[in-house]
Amino acid sequence: MQAYQHCTLCPRACGVDRTAGARGFCGASDTMYVGRAALHAWEEPPISGTRGSGAVFFTHCTLGCVFCQNRTISRRTAVRGRPVTPARLAAVFLELQAQGAHNINLVTASHYAPSVCRALRMARRDGLRIPVVYNCGGYETVETLRLLDGLVDIYLPDFKYYSTYYAGLYSGAPDYPDVAREALTEMVRQTGAPQFDAAGLMTRGTVVRHLMLPGLAGDTAQVLRYLAEHFGDRILVSLMRQYTPFGMEAYPELDRKITDSEYEDAVHLFSDLGLAGFLQDGESISESFIPAFDGQGV
Repeated sequence: MQAYQHCTLCPRACGVDRTAGARGFCGASDTMYVGRAALHAWEEPPISGTRGSGAVFFTHCTLGCVFCQNRTISRRTAVRGRPVTPARLAAVFLELQAQGAHNINLVTASHYAPSVCRALRMARRDGLRIPVVYNCGGYETVETLRLLDGLVDIYLPDFKYYSTYYAGLYSGAPDYPDVAREALTEMVRQTGAPQFDAAGLMTRGTVVRHLMLPGLAGDTAQVLRYLAEHFGDRILVSLMRQYTPFGMEAYPELDRKITDSEYEDAVHLFSDLGLAGFLQDGESISESFIPAFDGQGV
């Protein structure tokens, strides 16, 4: 595809010709690779529902988070995963729907966006009727997001950092905060406010995730304030405490879990700001969420 010949699909805008074997920051070629496709029960409740979300995990990533839990498929040198054509990916979507998935959940797909869009069009032509979720790190260009306009129903981005310093230190992307703000604005423009069906499952909207990191309570507070001020009830916010350290020898400040008091302080601010969304129960590693709506419920 032409977009891969001078790749600017992510904010790094490497400009490499992926069709000729060149690799940019993410390490992806012009062939899609999928690490896993299966029903996934550990998203927020209105996305996982009772039967699970049809998650498709793509290999490689445009970020370089030192604490990444999916590094076996996300790193530039990742070798796990299987190549898929757009036609095969469309078939996977339909297979997940047949298995009872409440939605199709595209996990870290921006570097394959043109191929994914093609697959979604094929699948919809052939009977895909469940919502499509775009699950990403928040490091997206507006131009790439516009390719997805009309194809994605629910955006599930991270908003990892408010600080350019921490974004550069821990994810190799000092421009992350500015990029994420613009990306989130475009996502909300496309989806509008959250919508749900009669069973409480999300059919449209944007859920913003923020994973708390050790010692970055001040950054978390700035993220929450920004989201409340700029988006209010047009989004849901998922405040996550599941950070689990491993291999953090080079970053000793991150070599611990979030404390109860750190999370409780963030929850109080979440409530004071009038945010709606989801909280996590205890030191959750399994991503179990508690709805934290502002009286509206689902």
